[in-house]
Amino acid sequence: MSAKPPDRLNPPQREAIRYLDGPLLVLAGAGSGKTRVITQKIAYLIQECGFRPANIAAITFTNKAAREMQERIDKLLGPSSGKGLTISTFHSLGVRILREEATALGYKPKFSIFDSSDCQSIITDLAGTVDKATVRRLQSIISRWKNARVSPDAAAKDAQDEHEALAARVFASYAATLRAYQAVDFDDLIALPVDLFLQHPEVLSKWQNRLRYLLVDEYQDTNACQYALLKLIAGPRAAFTAVGDDDQAIYGWRGADIENLRGLPRDYPQLKVIKLEQNYRSTVRILKAANALIAHNEKLFEKKLWSELGFGDPITLNVCRDEEAEAETVVMKLQAHKFENRGQFRDYAILYRGNYQARIFEQQLRNQRIPYLISGGQSFFDKAEIKDITAWLRLLANSDDDPAFIRAVTTPKRGVGGQTLEALGTYAGERHISLFAAACEEGFAHRVPARQVEPLREFCAFINRLEWRASREPPAQVLPDMLTAIGYEAWLYDHEEPRAAQTKWGNVQEFCGWLGKKGEEEDKTLIDLTQTIALINLLDKGEADVDAVQLSTLHAAKGLEFGHVFLVGVEEGILPHRESLAPEKIEEERRLMYVGITRAQRSLHLSHCEKRKQARELVPCEPSRFIAEMADSEMRISGGKAASPPDKATGSARLNALKAMLGNKAK
Repeated sequence: MSAKPPDRLNPPQREAIRYLDGPLLVLAGAGSGKTRVITQKIAYLIQECGFRPANIAAITFTNKAAREMQERIDKLLGPSSGKGLTISTFHSLGVRILREEATALGYKPKFSIFDSSDCQSIITDLAGTVDKATVRRLQSIISRWKNARVSPDAAAKDAQDEHEALAARVFASYAATLRAYQAVDFDDLIALPVDLFLQHPEVLSKWQNRLRYLLVDEYQDTNACQYALLKLIAGPRAAFTAVGDDDQAIYGWRGADIENLRGLPRDYPQLKVIKLEQNYRSTVRILKAANALIAHNEKLFEKKLWSELGFGDPITLNVCRDEEAEAETVVMKLQAHKFENRGQFRDYAILYRGNYQARIFEQQLRNQRIPYLISGGQSFFDKAEIKDITAWLRLLANSDDDPAFIRAVTTPKRGVGGQTLEALGTYAGERHISLFAAACEEGFAHRVPARQVEPLREFCAFINRLEWRASREPPAQVLPDMLTAIGYEAWLYDHEEPRAAQTKWGNVQEFCGWLGKKGEEEDKTLIDLTQTIALINLLDKGEADVDAVQLSTLHAAKGLEFGHVFLVGVEEGILPHRESLAPEKIEEERRLMYVGITRAQRSLHLSHCEKRKQARELVPCEPSRFIAEMADSEMRISGGKAASPPDKATGSARLNALKAMLGNKAK
């Protein structure tokens, strides 16, 4: 696979590890060994500089990156020497701060973390619409405001169109509803600690003294709120290392702000910048194409990747008749390449701009009996049966969690009907209390017939008994008893086809087995585990052991590397995306293409179609402007109308013709 960095650090890596005279920005190009720099710096701080592990925090964007970092640190220091070190995602750090300081913000430490679907159901009620697209759009606008630290009042004043005006009206009620439920959404996990630190200087001072050195991975992906949190914790001491790459900033659509990179030298005039430009992943040809492409973007910091891994194979471009021909050609070439190079399937990746492009390649791989893995599929926690069980657990951890209450009391049904729940909701609303608390009050019992109150009271008593056990006994003892008591297996078989019921019950058993094991390993109760359940991603385990071709969107492939990459659908309207043709958006699309190119270690194969199906028509397609911008005179072009032997001279002439045709676009 990739040529790993030698044991010796290169001079810029060494400088980045040892620099402690103030804030540091490490501009780490693709494949330049950035994780190595972060982990070695942590070891250096502890072993050479006398820092206590508990005073260091390394912050990443994914659980997977945090785990990889933890494993490397354990190898460098040994598991016990790094005890107390914080290696976590932004959101996990936010949870930790909020759990400890909840009372200062008027929350109880057992507050609930609502997932996307919980939040959608609240927004659906508040907006008075069941149109899923509208609700998703409102949710996205509110999330954008939260990440940019825009208050509901400011949002109402600055609303640009009818969608934003509706979102602003919903925003204030949504925030109040979450607070009433003693719940937070994912955006709150960053926004609330920022509010906390701004309102309570003594709490901020405590955390500044606790986390005395910060290391931030993928800094270019931070949003305004995350940057505010970092600045607050870093404080006047400004002891931090930010590691990032402006050429790989591809998350603008979800609130990441490349301005945070631009803002660092402004906010920290004493900032030191160190560039890591030696690439340990890709061949010279691949890097030459990547450098030529990204040179068309306005640069925050000049940087050029280089490699000692040899010139490597020419980049190939396949021009295909239509998408079916593209899938057929790519899979055929992949098989032939694997056979010639005696490779493994796991050495190959097929990367694309959008999930919808995957289906036809999956079909073709299945036809050829080629094993494949697809990233960006449904998360284990998004499965209905896992959400059912999670609702019960959430209710044990926080009886004020209304969405969890409704899901648990109705799945499986416990003799509580819609009318009873409606009456309960009205009563709870009048009294400003949770549904669970309302169900236990005498006042509610006088509102509805005794036969309707009885099942509710039984349900609440059962939850109380279970909660008592869940906070004291090991999860492996409590969970099987809970599943038996609620009759979940029988309910599944009553409501599903036998095969589906079997699969779902298998998932529930796997989930409960995993929780039981985790409780044992970490000596945690079910209540402890449930409090962070929304942050755990079971499928983050990685599937490195499987010999299979990886299918992935370009966004999901960031941070990964593959021996051989097939980058498909490289056409105008797809990459760059038809909705991203404005100058500022085209730069992000170009960075996305750059990320795709730099995933490849030894060979890169591009393809595009001459026509594509739209509805029932075949519509002509144009090759992406990015192909011409790669400027590799040795690109081997094959297929298409002017199909010809893939010799160097012809390839060069055709690329020049392609550049001329796209000349206006590339400017």
